[in-house]
Amino acid sequence: MSRVVADLSLLKSPKEPVSSRSNKKYSRPLTLEETGLSEILLTELVSKHLLEAGVLDMAGLCVRMALSGPVLETLIQFMRQEALVEIKPSYGGQRSLRYNLTDKGRQFAHDCLSKSGYQGPAPIPLEVYQELVKEQSIHNVTVTDDMMAEGLAGVTLTDGLRDQLGPAMNSGRAIFVYGHAGTGKTYITKKMAPIFGDAIFIPFAIAIGEAIIQIFDPVLHKAINTDHLQPQLRLEEGSDARLILCQRPVLITGGELSIDMLNVTFDHDLRQYRAPLQLKVNNGIYIIDDMGRQRSTPKEIFNRWIVPLEEQKDYLTLGSGRHFEVPFDEVVIFSSNINPLELADEAYLRRIGYKIHFVPMSRSEYCRVWEQECSINKVEFDRTVLDFVIDSLHLPNEKPLLPCMPRDLLSIAIDYSKYKKIEHAITKESIRWAWNNYFVQLNESN
Repeated sequence: MSRVVADLSLLKSPKEPVSSRSNKKYSRPLTLEETGLSEILLTELVSKHLLEAGVLDMAGLCVRMALSGPVLETLIQFMRQEALVEIKPSYGGQRSLRYNLTDKGRQFAHDCLSKSGYQGPAPIPLEVYQELVKEQSIHNVTVTDDMMAEGLAGVTLTDGLRDQLGPAMNSGRAIFVYGHAGTGKTYITKKMAPIFGDAIFIPFAIAIGEAIIQIFDPVLHKAINTDHLQPQLRLEEGSDARLILCQRPVLITGGELSIDMLNVTFDHDLRQYRAPLQLKVNNGIYIIDDMGRQRSTPKEIFNRWIVPLEEQKDYLTLGSGRHFEVPFDEVVIFSSNINPLELADEAYLRRIGYKIHFVPMSRSEYCRVWEQECSINKVEFDRTVLDFVIDSLHLPNEKPLLPCMPRDLLSIAIDYSKYKKIEHAITKESIRWAWNNYFVQLNESN
């Protein structure tokens, strides 16, 4: 797991001068008080790390806990006074002290694990997390026409679509994209994420009182290797190691989404709290795909989002019944091939700022996509084959010109050509064969 230190004065887009960002630093805590965490929470976490590792020196503890030596020395001193930790003899010329748990310490660690199975780096307090999310809000970045053009370079869009999506990203409101399946809704919205072009800091975990909720998810959060950062993005020593520099997260959920995934849950097997999806994707983009096909009803999902979307804050509850408030800072995009009026009433849809209709392509737009896909697949572009596809297959069968079809049809046709030992060429025969295998055939005609 990549671990870096964090300095928000250096958190910026490569195109944005450092001076335009906040100068406030999230410094590495040097005292127990500066961590913002209780002594008992950190003592329990140290004991669990020692139970897992067996024996650790101070350097090993610093890496595991993401805390400074002075903080851990204070904790070790307390644990020694309580007879939880003992010093192991050095060997082989080692100078650093090595620590392990006493019998009493091991029992204490097992008791801690029975309450919470979290064994990662130290968390940051909820209050610090709230400030961090505000500092690096996705709504602080203004998306411009130039940024959209650069980010979507090489992507063929229907007329006016880019100029609808750009302002919607700046609005701070939810976006509903809808239209025929295959019109590129998910593909294009996902492509917009890198447009922001900057990096943010994600905490390993946050603490709500004595409870810990892990935020960092290595599947969702793409850590940036600081060895390859531009000089103006390099991080200073002495900053908080409990934060990881990452790309802005992009999360896509589809039919698997349920209401439970939008609330804090407790995994009884691992004895850990699971963060809701919207908490993990703070400062990023959340695309809810295939809206209307989830296990929970559209009404249940829309009702869950009413308060967060309007107030930019969310209210969550721990298993103990404790309620707490977290920021809701993300671009939410609902995507569906179902008419929005069939999913929600007009009163709710008014709360969604933008409704953007994705439509089939024009002939010229479809031709550009076809030519691009030929280039990508290293097959010869033949205009007569393309005209055959449109005039002899699409139009007679009343199939709309969808941006997904060039890729899909060419892929199937290439499979056929390989089977027939025809290299780097697509023929009318292979395309007709691809067409007949792409669509469900309800009669004997082609």
